[in-house]
This record gives sequence, C-alpha cells and structure tokens, in this order.
Amino acid sequence: MTVHGGIGQSIKRKEDARFVRGKGTYVDDVRLPGMLYLDIVRSPYAHATIRWINSEKALKVPGVLAVITGKDLEAAKLSWMPTLMSDRQMVLPVERVMYQAQEVAAVVAESRYAAADGVAAVEVEYEPLPAVVDPKKALEPGAPILRPDRKEQTNHIWHWEVGDRKATEKLLKECEVVVKQDLYIPRIVVASIETCGCVAQMDAAMGKLTVWMTTQAPHAIRTVFALVSGIPEHKIRVISPDIGGGFGGKVPVYPGYVLAVVAALKTGRPVKWIEDRSENIQADSFARDYHISAELGASKDGKIKALKVKTIADHGYTDAAANPSKFPAGLFHIITGSYPFEKAFVEVDGVYTNKPPGGIAYRCSFRVTEAAFTIERLVDILAHKLGIDPAELRKKNFIPPGAFPYESALGWTYDSGNYEAALKKAMDIIGYDALRKEQAEKRKHGDLMGIGISSFTEIVGAGPSRDFDILGLKMFDSCEIRIHPTGKVLARFGTKSQGQGHETTYAQILAEGLGISSDDIAVEEGDTDTAPYGLGTYASRSTPVAGAAAAKAAEKIREKGRLIAAHLLEVRPDDLEWKDHKFQVKGVAEKAKTMQEVAFAAYTNHPQGMEAGLEATSYYDPPNLTFPFGSYICVVDIDKETGQVNIRRFVAVDDCGTIINPMIVEGQIHGGLTMGLAPALLEEIQYDEQGNIQGGSFMDYLLPTAVETPKWETAKTTTPSPHHPLGAKGVGESATVGAPAAIVNAVVDALSHLGVVHIDIPITPWKVWKILQEKGAA
Repeated sequence: MTVHGGIGQSIKRKEDARFVRGKGTYVDDVRLPGMLYLDIVRSPYAHATIRWINSEKALKVPGVLAVITGKDLEAAKLSWMPTLMSDRQMVLPVERVMYQAQEVAAVVAESRYAAADGVAAVEVEYEPLPAVVDPKKALEPGAPILRPDRKEQTNHIWHWEVGDRKATEKLLKECEVVVKQDLYIPRIVVASIETCGCVAQMDAAMGKLTVWMTTQAPHAIRTVFALVSGIPEHKIRVISPDIGGGFGGKVPVYPGYVLAVVAALKTGRPVKWIEDRSENIQADSFARDYHISAELGASKDGKIKALKVKTIADHGYTDAAANPSKFPAGLFHIITGSYPFEKAFVEVDGVYTNKPPGGIAYRCSFRVTEAAFTIERLVDILAHKLGIDPAELRKKNFIPPGAFPYESALGWTYDSGNYEAALKKAMDIIGYDALRKEQAEKRKHGDLMGIGISSFTEIVGAGPSRDFDILGLKMFDSCEIRIHPTGKVLARFGTKSQGQGHETTYAQILAEGLGISSDDIAVEEGDTDTAPYGLGTYASRSTPVAGAAAAKAAEKIREKGRLIAAHLLEVRPDDLEWKDHKFQVKGVAEKAKTMQEVAFAAYTNHPQGMEAGLEATSYYDPPNLTFPFGSYICVVDIDKETGQVNIRRFVAVDDCGTIINPMIVEGQIHGGLTMGLAPALLEEIQYDEQGNIQGGSFMDYLLPTAVETPKWETAKTTTPSPHHPLGAKGVGESATVGAPAAIVNAVVDALSHLGVVHIDIPITPWKVWKILQEKGAA
C-alpha cells in the first residue's frame, strides 16, 4: 500500500501554489512602519587611497537622515568583519578601496529614491594606486602588497595540497604517454533572479534584533552576527523568507547586511537594503577564477595511471569563500573523477587581487565543477592523442561497480557507482555509433560536427562533522517533527530552500516514514526563532543531510508510536510491525492502527507513565558524503562562416540514488544543464589592467534565454547510497557540474582534425571564428 505523496511520486510542488499566484514573500515584500532605506556609495577605482569623504551635500538632500563612513564604523570597531574562511573583510574602508564597486559609504533616507540621490551627492576624493588583477603577477617579487593589515606581507593567502607528490611525479615519468594542459575557468556571477537584501529592525523595548535577509544559512548568519556585534545570540532573530535563487551566492555575509543593522541601531528605525542588478553583478562574491595546469599519465593502450594538478585560485581582495575550514580549496580533490588513478597529487594556492571576493560554490559542492571540468577535458585530450574513441577510453578506465566503496587516490571513499551503465544508456539514447559515422561523412564535405562526453562524479552532502565545519560550526543538519492530535504534521528544518522544492520533498520523505499524506504535512524553514539549528542549504546537502534527519526523526516517531499502538491493540510491542504504513499485529493485518489514530491517543489515551505528545527531533551527522554521478553526451554543429556553436542534441543520464520526487529532480536537472551551458558558451567576468570590470550588467554579461537553450533529453540510472537512510544522494548541482565539459569536448572534437586541442571557456563565436581563420577553415 502506498501513501499519498510518498517517496517516488511526481506530485506537484506544494509551494508553487503561492509562487504562481504572486503570493510569495520575499525580503523586498517586507514593509514595516517607519522603515528607512539604505543605499551604498561605491568606488569607481579598483585600488585607491581615500583622501577624504564629504557628506555635507548628501545630508542636505531632502529625506536623507544619515551618512555612515568607515571612520564611523571604526569608532565602534565594526569597520572589519570576519569571513567564513577566517579572513577579514571590510564593511566600509577607512583608508583605501580594494576593488571597483567596493562599498565606501552608506546613505540612510526616508525613501529609496532619496537614498539614491544622497549617494550621488556624497563627495569622495581618491588617489588611484596600481591595481593587480592577474593572480600570477600578484605573486611576483615587487608586486604591490594588497593586504597590509595582515601579519604576512604577501599576496599569497594559503597553500593547500593533497596526495603523494613524489610518487605521482615518479609514476608520470614512467608513463608511456603524458598529456599536459593549461585551463582557465573564468570568473562568473550567480545572477539569481532576486538580488541580495535585508531588512533590519531593533526592538529597543525587548532588546531584540530581527533581520529578514536573503541568506541560505540563517542560523550560521545569526551566530556570525552575534560574534561581530556583541548582541547575545538569543536576542537576534534571522528570518530568511522566500528566496529567488541562491546557488551559493547568498551564503556569504555582505557588507550591506551589516550596514543595514548598523543603520537600524543608529536611527532606531527599521532599515531596508536591496541591491540593484549592477551592484549584484559587480560587487557580490564570484565563482570560479581558477588557473589550472594539469598532467595526466597513461599507458599506450589508454590505461590511466597518474594525475598531477597545480592551481592558482584568484580570491579577490579577501578569502570570503564558504568552504569547509579544513578545505580552503573546497572539494577540488574529487578531481580524480570516475577513474581509478594509481597516484595523484593536487596543490592549490590562494591569491589576493584587486577584485571582489571570490570562491563561492556556484551550484556545486565547493569547487567540484572546476574539478570535473578539468578531469573530463584531460580524458578527452588523452583520447584524441591516442586515437581512441572517448567513450571507449572512459569505459576502459571506469571504477568497476564491484569496487565500491572505493578509496580514491586523493582520500575520498566513494559510496556507490555504476559509471559504465550510465554512459551506455546515454550512448544508446543518442545513437552514438551512428553519430560517429555521420561525423566522418560530414568531415569529408568540410562540415564541422562534434560529439562530447562528460562522465563525471560529484561529491555532495557536507558533511561528516569529523571533517566538515564552517567557522567551527559542524555541518550536521536537523529536523523537528510535531504531530498534532488530529494527525496533522508540522515539520521544521535547519536548511533553507531557494527554489529546490523543500516543502514538497521533505513532506514526501515524512509521508513515507509516517504513513501520513504529504497534504497533511506542513514544512517550515528559515526562521531561527522556530527552526532547529542547522547549517543551511548549499552544496546539494539538503536531501543527503536534512532529508536523512527527517527519516531518522520519523523513525523516532515510529518507535514511540509502536508503544502507543501496542497499548491500543492490547498486545506487546514486539508483536507489532510497521507494514503498509500502519502498525500491524504480525500475521493479522486487520488488527492495525494508523499513525493518525496513534497521534490522537498520544494526547488522549497514552499508556500511563509515558510522556504525552508525539514529537521528535533529529540532528543528523552523516557518516560519509554521497557521490552522485552521470554521463552526458553533447552533439554540436559549428557554422564555419560565423563560428557559432549550435547544440543539436544533449542527452543527460544522471544517477542520484533514490529519487524522492521525479518531477522535481527533472526540473533541477533542466535548470542545472542551462546553468552549465552558460559558462561553457556565454558567461564571463573580465577586468582590464586598471581593474575596471568588463561585463558589469546584463548588456554584456550574457545569460542563456529560451532561445539559446536546447531541448534537454534526460534519463536516469539508480544506484542507492548504502549509508544514507533513504539511499538518496542529491542532484541539485549535478547538471551544472557535468554539462560544461560535455559541451567543450564536443566543440573541440568538431575541430580536433584541424589540430585544435583545447579552447578556454566561454567558447564564443569570435574565439571559434578566429581559430577557423588561423586554420584556413573558415
């Protein structure tokens, strides 16, 4: 017997009822009596000394009440704040600015328009300084020191490495074939449909600060606020309402949040700050910006053996990434991917430049996209060098299904996988052999057609507390269940949805575990006064961690429920089994009690000596991460006259273990594929030598629309995680991780007969056209 809305059912999202009606509540919908508005003066220079700031004219603008500068904050010891990676970040600068569009001063006014007028009236005198935008040049002797506030007078932030350097270098020397490639994965910006913002209110009578804000991790933010401000944590309430997309960009603490709180304390009135789109693109935390040099060694017959990777990570002027403390380069060492390397070594160096803080996990689990892109490009380069079909080379080297749990050369324990099955399914769907024959025929006529594969392994579900924390906060997560007397359920979680469908997915997990229709289960998140403490939603950790907490909490409910059911049925608890979503007497199916009947008895007829009520809380600390995987195949045609890349077909086969809601998973994959297409062909943030941003608005920062997005063809294999209570692995980021390499591999494959080995992303028509001109093939 199935329960309505249980696991595996494609029910419609519960939350969409309000979203499609325009009834969602976002931060900008919060309106409080007497509310003021904050806007920010931003630097036109990437690096400059602030000689003086004059706010006299701004204060004369009708409606302007206050101007806050770095010196004001310095007096209160609030001009700097800690980042999530234990670095320091300016709230407002006192002496100099470090990147173009950095916050310089804040204006508080009666209306948003008055605040903007006030910003325009603030006068700032700058003395420009040499800017450093290339991280390699930042490491050169004599480069300007960008962070004189640090004890270490260098632009080098940290060095991190994993693996056996000597053994890897030795094996590489012994390999019959070695391919080397430099890759640059440029800066991109999250570009959520909703920008960042907050409303801060201080209740003087109660001494309580309430902040409505666009955060993916409300509890962690509350703790940071308490540490920075000195306000007791129980006197701070963070509410994260509906969020219009996060993708990692709403994990950091931005200066605008702190400035709104300061303004609320200064004026005694609620203060709203909502950034505009240009501010969001130019000044918020960025993703990627990895300069990678990689070597892969193999035998002549294509057996992969050794991998060595050196990377320079451009973090801007401060390390404000949201990586686990133990892993400053995130989980980049998943870079061995789906292959059983004998030896591997990876090193990463973080570097300061005159750019906004970078390093966020843009829809990937802490640098996994960079890792997957690198290994899948190298495998294709090796295949072309050896003259082996890329699919056959992968199949020859995959970790076999019987090898799991598998210990990788860089220390990860993969939970489960069947990589060849996923690739074979993708090949069958797309008609791989026929496409290769078509490609050969097209080349005879000078047509450019390419086929690209990406067989990636992801790592999600942070994380086991022995290894994972942010600012010392262990990365468990939580679920609290309360069943009312009438059998209706209220469940609260420590995560925070930004569009993933938590209200539906969590309700389905609980429906399965409790035997109660998902229609009768309400899910709440995002309010630190009511939700159990959790580390939030990012890095595909919701279902792997909070979903597991839900399953464990439901298990606790069933344990107590069995005692109550035994009391009602006048049998021993051992005589009962949980079957068909009921407590049944073993062998006598008609003697049973539903969870609703048990819930009513928990308040009206529970056994004497038992605590009344039916509630449970679980804080789940996973024993391991989960390792979703997939195989994607992309087919492209290239216009020789324009260099335009046209994606003819794209097949994505994903394996995320047990699927809770197939329709939601399908939606996540479709969105993720489009967000993987974007950096492969369109998105890039660039800077000139003076640090001026190129691509600071949607006029020149290109996002895919429905016109550029192809028809995605999707399919699944199912390899449950053996350690997860439900066998689920997570899927929200897989497509963004796997898609870029498939697309780039297809483009390079189309040009490989011309001698093209690699093209850095984004692969624009201009880049392709120039290559065709150089090769005489345009």
